[in-house]
Amino acid sequence: MSEAQAPAKRGAGWLKLAGVALAAFAFTFSLVPLYRIACEKVFGIRLEGGTGQARAGTVATAAERKSRTVTVQFDGGVNSKLPWAFEPEQLTMEVVPGELNEALYFARNDGDRAIVGSAVPSVAPARASGHFTKTECFCFTAQTLQPGEKRDMPVRFIVDPDLPGDVKTITLSYTFFKNEDLTARLGAAQVSNAPHAAP
Repeated sequence: MSEAQAPAKRGAGWLKLAGVALAAFAFTFSLVPLYRIACEKVFGIRLEGGTGQARAGTVATAAERKSRTVTVQFDGGVNSKLPWAFEPEQLTMEVVPGELNEALYFARNDGDRAIVGSAVPSVAPARASGHFTKTECFCFTAQTLQPGEKRDMPVRFIVDPDLPGDVKTITLSYTFFKNEDLTARLGAAQVSNAPHAAP
């Protein structure tokens, strides 16, 4: 390689390095909005602060917000492959937007072995889902119930004060599905830990 080609190759290398640095910088800044979109659209979790987009609907005045109540209805069910009983402990609750609330669901494993279940939430009407924030929920992690085990499962939530004024009722619904992979792992672990009979 001649001496004239060496500076040209070094210059091209620096240019590539600068391009990679710029791409990494841009990718880093895109992670926050991508994370927010994934949480809100895929998992139904609304992060505080919103996306900065204008919200549809009527924004109530401060006095109206304090006196306003919204009815939250609770619903729950299980997929046919899951031998559990699952239902809300109360069907409705009157809530004040902006305040923290807690509701309880009840689950019982009617099967003859330990089973892992995963709950999938939904909020209706769809335009209220962006104004319904779960701060603590059994749906955030898979749940394991032993045969015959009963458990209260709490969900804590806040209804956003900026919920459109014409939305008077919100329905929070959960469907529990059998987590086949985790249940199989649990069964394998229990078999390997079982005492073996003497020969």
